[in-house]
Amino acid sequence: MNLAIDSEQTHAIMGPNGSGKSTLAYAIAGHPKYEVTRGSITLDGEDVLAMSVDERARAGLFLAMQYPVEVPGVSTSNFLRSAVTAVRGEAPKLRHWVKENREAMAALEVDPSFADRSVNEGFSGGEKKRLEILQLSLLKPKIAVLDETDSGLDVDALRVVAEGVNRYRESEHGGILLITHYTRILRYIKPDFVHVFVDGRIAESGGPELADELEENGYERFTSAAAVS
Repeated sequence: MNLAIDSEQTHAIMGPNGSGKSTLAYAIAGHPKYEVTRGSITLDGEDVLAMSVDERARAGLFLAMQYPVEVPGVSTSNFLRSAVTAVRGEAPKLRHWVKENREAMAALEVDPSFADRSVNEGFSGGEKKRLEILQLSLLKPKIAVLDETDSGLDVDALRVVAEGVNRYRESEHGGILLITHYTRILRYIKPDFVHVFVDGRIAESGGPELADELEENGYERFTSAAAVS
C-alpha cells in the first residue's frame, strides 16, 4: 500500500474485520510482533523503521490503542508527566504542569481523581479511550494513529473524544490516521480522505462520500473483488 499523510489532513481507513487495519497501526508504531520486510515508513524524511518504539514516539508518532492496557502501580499523573518529559526533552515545571494537566483533563471531562489512580486500572472502556486522547493532547505529536478509538463509546463519550481529536488537529496542525469500522465517528471528525482496506491493501480511496457508501452497502463489493483477484 502507498499512503501519504500531510499535516492537518485526516485519513480514515475503513474495512472488515481481519483486513489488517490494526496490524498496519502496530507496524507503524513498532510493535515487536510485526516485522516489516519490504517498503518504507518515513516521517519528515526520516526512516521510521530504523527507530526504536520510544524514538518513534519522540519523533512525533502517536498510537491510540484499540485496547489500552492497564499499568498497575503507576499513577496516571506520573505516567503522563514521564511521557511528556520524554517527548519534550525536559520535565515541565511542576506549577505549569499541574495547570496544563488539569485543563486537559477538564476539556475531556476526565474526573480529576483519575490522576491519582493507576493507569487504566478499573477504568471503563470509555474512560480508557478518554485517557488515550488526553495523552494525545499533552504529547502533541506530528502524526496520530487512532486505532478504533470509537469502539465501546456511548454517544456522549464519542462526542467528547471526537472534540479532543479535533482540538489536537486545529491547535497542533497534526495529521491523523483514523481506523474505524463505522461512520458514526466521522460525523464528528470530518475526514479529508477515506480508504477502504481489504486483505492488507487499499482497495479504493475517495472522499467522505465513500464512507456513506460503506454505511449503506457494506464491504461486499470490495471483499468480492479481492476474492476474485
